[in-house]
Amino acid sequence: PEDTVTSSFASFIRAARPEHLSQTVRQRSKRMILDSIGVGLVGSTTRVFDIALRYCRELYSSVAVSSVYGKPGVKLSPTLAAFTNGVATHSMDFDDTWHPATHPSGAVLPALLAASQMLPPNTKPNGLDFLLAFNVGLEVQGRLMHFSTEAHDIPKRFHPPSVVGTLGSAAAAAKLLSLSSAQCCHALGIAASLAGAPMANAATQAKPLHVGNATRLGLEAALLAGRGMEANPLILDDIPGCSGFSAFYSIYQPKPLSAPGEQHEFLLEKQDIAFKRFPAHLGMHWVVDAALSVRNLFINYAGSFSPSLIRTIMLKIPVSKYINRPFPSSEHQARHSFQFNACAALLDGEVGLGSFSESSIHRQELRELLDKVVVEHPEDNVANFDKMYGEVALLLHSGDVLTGKCDTFYGHWRKPLSKESLLKKFRSNASHVLPEEKIEAIITLVDNLENLSDSSQL
Repeated sequence: PEDTVTSSFASFIRAARPEHLSQTVRQRSKRMILDSIGVGLVGSTTRVFDIALRYCRELYSSVAVSSVYGKPGVKLSPTLAAFTNGVATHSMDFDDTWHPATHPSGAVLPALLAASQMLPPNTKPNGLDFLLAFNVGLEVQGRLMHFSTEAHDIPKRFHPPSVVGTLGSAAAAAKLLSLSSAQCCHALGIAASLAGAPMANAATQAKPLHVGNATRLGLEAALLAGRGMEANPLILDDIPGCSGFSAFYSIYQPKPLSAPGEQHEFLLEKQDIAFKRFPAHLGMHWVVDAALSVRNLFINYAGSFSPSLIRTIMLKIPVSKYINRPFPSSEHQARHSFQFNACAALLDGEVGLGSFSESSIHRQELRELLDKVVVEHPEDNVANFDKMYGEVALLLHSGDVLTGKCDTFYGHWRKPLSKESLLKKFRSNASHVLPEEKIEAIITLVDNLENLSDSSQL
C-alpha cells in the first residue's frame, strides 16, 4: 500500500543520503560511536559477556567473519558477533541514553560493525555509508518513540531498546545492505515480530541480553528481508482491531516520516545524547551528583565526612519501582538502586567501575548508611529523564539539615560531556583490553569516519 506510515519509514530508509546529515548530526553521532565502542570494550571484561561469548562459541558453528569486542583473533558469525557485542555494550549499563528513554547506540552499532565485515571486499561500505546507516537506525528509533506519550516516561512494561532498538537495528542494517524500499518495509515488519523484553529482568544478568538481541535480531530481520521474507506492510500503522507495533505502547499515534532532504531535520540535530560518567542506570546520575554536592557541604560543616553525625539520609526521587532498591545484593541490582548510588557517592566521594564490585557492595560502612535512607516521592518529581531531579538531604543528630539537589547532571543532553571528558572516558574504558596505540587509532578512525574507504577497518 502507498502512503502509509510504514511505507513512509521504508521510503525514508531507502532515500537517505550522506548529504542529508548536517555537521552537528555527524559530530554527535561520531561521539556516540566512540563512546559505544569504549563501553563495549570495557564490557568485554564482565562475567555476563563471558557467558554470552561462551554460549555463541560452543553452541553455534558457522562462517566466522565478524570480530568480538576485546578478544583479538576471535571471530563469530555476523549475527552472533552482533549479539555478543551488544551484550558487552550494555553489560555495565554504561551505554548512552536518549529521550524518550532508550539506549540507541548499542542496538545499532554492533549490527553495522558485524555486517561491514560480512560483505564481500568489492561491496564494503565506506565510512560515510556506515555513518549514514548508523543515523538511519537512530532516527527510526527516535521517531517510533515519539508515537506514544508512554514512551516519554521511565519504562514500566517493555525495555525500550528491546523494542525500538530492534527496529532501529533492522533499519540501519537495511540501509547498509542497500535493500529496496519493499525489503526495508518487510525488515521492519520482521523485526517487530522479534522485538520486546519485559522490565522485570532489569537489574539482572538478563538485561544486557535485551540489547544483544536487539542488534542481532534487527540484523537478522534485514538479512531475511533481503532474501525474500515478507511481513505485514502496515506494521507501524494504527490498524483498529489488529495490533502491530502498537502492541508495545499505549496511546499509539503514528505519523509518517518525511523524506530526507531540506524539509527533514534529524532528531539528533534537535537533541543531543546523554553519556554516562559511571556504569549505572541513567537515573542514578541525578542522585550521585546531588549526593556529591551535599557531601561537600557536609565536609565544610564537619571538617570531614563522618557518618556517625548523620541521623537520616532523605532521598527525593521519582516513582520507579525497578530502580528503588533499598538493599541491593548484586552488581546489577546496585546499578539500579537510587539508595546504593547515593550512599556510595557519600561514602567514597565518587562512583566508578570499582563501586559495583562484590566487596564494595557488601561493605559494612555502606550497609550502615543504607540503613539510614528514607525515600520520598514528591509530586513534582516525575519519572521522566527530561524532567526529573534528584535530591539528597542529610538530617544530622545536631538538628541541622544539609541538602544537595541536581536537576541536570553532567553528561545529560542539556549539559553534554566535553570532548575532553568523552575522550577520557573512552581511553579509560578501552585501556582495560587494548594497548595505547590501538586506542588512539580507534579515536582517529572515528574522528575521520567520513573519509574511511572501508568501514570494516573499525
